[in-house]
Amino acid sequence: MAQTSGANCSNCPASGGGKLERLGVKLGQSDFVIALAGNPNTGKSTVFNALTGLRQHTGNWPGKTIARAEGGFSLGGKKYKLVDLPGTYSLLSATEDEEVARNYILFGRPDVTVVVLDPMRLERNLNLALQVLQITEKAIVCVNLMDEARAHGLEVDARGLARDLGVPVVLAAARQGEGIQELLTEIDAMANGRSSCAPRKLSYDIGSVQESIDELAGALGEAFPNMPHREWVALRLLEGDPRIVEAVASGEIGVLAEDHVSTETINACSR
Repeated sequence: MAQTSGANCSNCPASGGGKLERLGVKLGQSDFVIALAGNPNTGKSTVFNALTGLRQHTGNWPGKTIARAEGGFSLGGKKYKLVDLPGTYSLLSATEDEEVARNYILFGRPDVTVVVLDPMRLERNLNLALQVLQITEKAIVCVNLMDEARAHGLEVDARGLARDLGVPVVLAAARQGEGIQELLTEIDAMANGRSSCAPRKLSYDIGSVQESIDELAGALGEAFPNMPHREWVALRLLEGDPRIVEAVASGEIGVLAEDHVSTETINACSR
């Protein structure tokens, strides 16, 4: 179950002890990197703009024709860089968008990943959220477009969803600024280590599957000591993911996993 301190911490920067400054492109060196993931048409860009301001640095991911947007905000004396990942329905690497998003979460090691969901398409959106939770321990779910949901008579049980997913859940309507303060509180608490969570992990009823994952993860650890999330990579190998198989066979995955590889190199190597 998620453990969060934001709403009850009167001394936390995001709860009034610090002022949000939307830095836009005037970011400079950051203390924390936040990844913003989600399906297309979830209002992800609106959340991005609400946090950073309308100004943003735009360009393409290295080696790709896929748009990249970055911005920043300052809170409680810390600078946060926000990276808007390509809108995608999955992280299974069927498209370049999916590969870019997956590689960034897997190897870019953002301090927090925020997954933006559409409450009117929650079942479909949760597919991506669960995939993200298999990769990272530091995730927050933002259910956006709550104004549209309420107009259709829909409500979301945020507490129940947080319990089921094992991560903080924030309800928002970013166009009106609703929920943005709560989202900032959760980002600030998680990035600074004041909150922790236990994301829901998929379990396998067949013991041989888990044994194979463990065996492969051990072999990956020996071959690539700096590789994060080895169990997830092992699972993708068992499922025959062609890009992961190719990256492991060529040794490319070891380059991606190096501790001090820059974000630019990470995405250039994902070609």
